[in-house]
Amino acid sequence: QVQLVQSGGGLVQAGGSLRLSCAASGRTFISYVMGWFRQAPGKEREFVAAITPRSFNTYYVDSVKGRFTISRDNAKNTVYLQMSSLKPEDTAVYYCASRVWTGYPLATSRSSYDYWGQGTQVTVSS
Repeated sequence: QVQLVQSGGGLVQAGGSLRLSCAASGRTFISYVMGWFRQAPGKEREFVAAITPRSFNTYYVDSVKGRFTISRDNAKNTVYLQMSSLKPEDTAVYYCASRVWTGYPLATSRSSYDYWGQGTQVTVSS
């Protein structure tokens, strides 16, 4: 079992920045791919970014490329999502997720991830 506890988020003006954190329990963090998803009101949960266990590779949805950065600190069992140049359309509940690393390609579907954080609201005002 893996427990994911999120922090960060909040209200920010368009063009601003926020950082989300997600701390994982257990001693096998290095075995997991970590991902971030988001869900806007009335929409399905969508993939945002993912990172391989040793940070060799990252993957982003096109809409956040160049603005968001996923990173991880394996010594702290924590994954981060640095969000910059935020837009109102980035408003959503953001979730971190994990799955055991099984090789490429990086999983981007919601059903591929086994463990989820509690979600944190990000609101970008115009």
